[in-house]
Amino acid sequence: MHERGIRSEHAYLAAFASIGRTVAAWAVSLTAKPGTGLARADRWGIFVGERAPTSFGPGIALSHYEQQDGTLTASPHELRQHQQAS
Repeated sequence: MHERGIRSEHAYLAAFASIGRTVAAWAVSLTAKPGTGLARADRWGIFVGERAPTSFGPGIALSHYEQQDGTLTASPHELRQHQQAS
């Protein structure tokens, strides 16, 4: 994934966006059908919220790779030079 330009920051951003989508899905489900109750909104929020750990996992793995590779604090220009040298 790292060789294709995906960095740990991208995976972390996807995970935090998933958390935001979870809150939004819960709120929309709570107000979408009056009378369905809190239980339905909770189930829908949990269903959507399961995606966040799926994005945190690759983020952690990419972060470890970047620390070993030395590209964790590299700028995009330095990353291009590193990729061209490899």
